[in-house]
Amino acid sequence: MPQLVFLHGPGAGACADAYHIQLQHFPGSLAPNLPGHLEGIRCPDVARYTEWVRGWLWAQGRNQDLVLVGYTLGASIALQYGLDYPDEVKGLVVMTVAMRPKVRAPGTHELRLRAPEDPKVYEKWLAYQFNAMHLVEPGLRERLMERHRQVGPISQYHDLMTIDAFDVRDRMATLKPKLLLLRGLQDHGNPPEYEKEIHEAVPGSQYVKLPDAGHFPVTEIPDKVNALIEAFVAGC
Repeated sequence: MPQLVFLHGPGAGACADAYHIQLQHFPGSLAPNLPGHLEGIRCPDVARYTEWVRGWLWAQGRNQDLVLVGYTLGASIALQYGLDYPDEVKGLVVMTVAMRPKVRAPGTHELRLRAPEDPKVYEKWLAYQFNAMHLVEPGLRERLMERHRQVGPISQYHDLMTIDAFDVRDRMATLKPKLLLLRGLQDHGNPPEYEKEIHEAVPGSQYVKLPDAGHFPVTEIPDKVNALIEAFVAGC
């Protein structure tokens, strides 16, 4: 039976709480808090996060038949893991991810840097997190907002910089694990169709567009995403 591992990103609470519903739905699944998110020291790049996740899994004897599920930073880590250690990975389910540096709106990084120093900017940063989760069930959204307050804007700044330095275009066609790409069509940021680029680069990959999801499909439409994961795992 494949081992499901859920990997979070800098949004939707910036910790494993983003997968609260999945951890209840999939018995035995795992979701670590990445270092630098609630506690510990952040990693400098996706490759080092990948090594941390791998060490965390190996320490628990969970190092085979992995199905890695992730959004944004977590999705980048999943792709890196699948490229570097294909013999350990059965499949990848990734969303809101690019195989090359992302293009962001002006002021994106500055907002996070200034937030700890200026209360008005901090409230603007919090409002952005709240609006980004506009499709998330209100109870879960409030729980994830509290996590954002605990993790803070500087962690998110570093996460965005890490994501924006991620570039595996030259390796993507060699990806061996099965791949399912998800894209929410109601993403508030209206990003380029990065997932389609990956789909076109990886033979045999699946690409599913979700009209009722936004930036965080796994938290916004959990029942639908859980069903997609179940079907994918069955195929692995």
